[in-house]
Amino acid sequence: MKTIDEVLVRMDQIVEECKITESRIGYFAILYRQVTRRIRDGIITREFEDNPRMERLDVLFAGRFINAYNSWRSGQKPSESWFLAFEEGKANKHLVLQHLLLGINAHINLDLGVSAADTMGIEPIAGIQSDFNKINAVLAELVDGVKSNISKVSPIFGWLIPLVKGRDEMLLNFSIQLARDGAWKYAGEYYDCEDRLLSIQERDVNIAKLANRLINPGKFLLFVVKMVGFAEWKSVSHTMDQLDVMVQQTKTS
Repeated sequence: MKTIDEVLVRMDQIVEECKITESRIGYFAILYRQVTRRIRDGIITREFEDNPRMERLDVLFAGRFINAYNSWRSGQKPSESWFLAFEEGKANKHLVLQHLLLGINAHINLDLGVSAADTMGIEPIAGIQSDFNKINAVLAELVDGVKSNISKVSPIFGWLIPLVKGRDEMLLNFSIQLARDGAWKYAGEYYDCEDRLLSIQERDVNIAKLANRLINPGKFLLFVVKMVGFAEWKSVSHTMDQLDVMVQQTKTS
């Protein structure tokens, strides 16, 4: 793939495949497709520091998710962090937001730093930080939009979010802001290292540990997850359709 339009064609296919197979990785695919659409629209209106470079970054970034998905679907094993996200997508014991965050964990904490460094080549990595942050901002705003409307598919979680007053990330052991900061730090480390393949492998081990924390949040949070999950929508395809409505209605800057 060389263009965002090609990426979006494949993302549409993945979304439909997930509906047919009832794979909950489709929740992330819905969200990430909207991120990609938003980046494409921003490139068209020339809102990034370097719009052709942003397209290269987006294609590389999306390509890492798509390649991981293709590998998993063909029976090969992708990175451990993506493998966990895909395999747990078969299970109905996790919340919609857990499935979303498992995808975000692999894609931001592992893929984004690699993609940013590869996009820059031999140019200084610092040059891409602003546009790197804009991708994260779009993602965070879309996730916030999902949280604001989550009661449509997860009534109990929708009731809990106003009570915890912005500390809902504590319920699921994951912070998008921390992920963004860690991803940028790793982008610099990966950019400077001599053995990039080994660097990715070592990084993947640590990100898989974060995935396991999302999957196994501890006894108290597990109780909360079970309570919330009891009232969540059970149809994967219907939940995906509702998520698609949510993310398309979310306004991003």
